[in-house]
Amino acid sequence: MWLPILGLVIGILFGLLTDIKIPEEYENYLSIAVLAALDTFFGGIRAHLQNLYDNRVFVSGFFFNIILAASLAFLGVHLGVDLYLAAVFAFGIRLFQNIAVIRRILLNKWSHSREKSQ
Repeated sequence: MWLPILGLVIGILFGLLTDIKIPEEYENYLSIAVLAALDTFFGGIRAHLQNLYDNRVFVSGFFFNIILAASLAFLGVHLGVDLYLAAVFAFGIRLFQNIAVIRRILLNKWSHSREKSQ
């Protein structure tokens, strides 16, 4: 469970401490890749809380989601269609679903711990 959190912290620190400029033509690709990475990150937290976490599934899903999202954006640019919006929609829905499940699990654990302490 600590691996995704460590990677996120290192990535945020790296991003804040460097002065890297992303060219405008790659902004859509980067935003889609970040959204896909966040979806995978919260999916990993959800799987850990449900005792279903597998490191191989997490890492392969992380790279597959990013490649799929970037490929959709690339294809959309060459077709002249904002196809990246489909990836934003799909990953956005999954992201909010994962966060909702994480919230329910944590609330259930919190209420069970309060019941045991009383």
